[in-house]
Amino acid sequence: MPRPKIQRRIRCRPAYSCFKPNGVPMSELDSMPLAADELEALRLVDLKGLSQQDAAQELGVSRQTLGNIISAARHKVASALVKGMALELDSVATLNNEKEPSCQ
Repeated sequence: MPRPKIQRRIRCRPAYSCFKPNGVPMSELDSMPLAADELEALRLVDLKGLSQQDAAQELGVSRQTLGNIISAARHKVASALVKGMALELDSVATLNNEKEPSCQ
């Protein structure tokens, strides 16, 4: 039995639930899911410019785990862009901290 997933500290809610190629109906597209912790990791490292160590502390995981999360997230985003897929963002029902209610 695998270890239970450690709860991540998600501090932002995406403004939208899906990004897709313009002019193509959603019914004609394959989709790629992007988990809330993957979006948060991308936000912390790529948007805010935090080091992986600092971002890992913010997310509440080890640096190695953050590296794995970022690698998976970047692969999903690049794959969706190159292959013309919809990118579906996991909607977080509850945020761990309301300091940043949106990802802006």
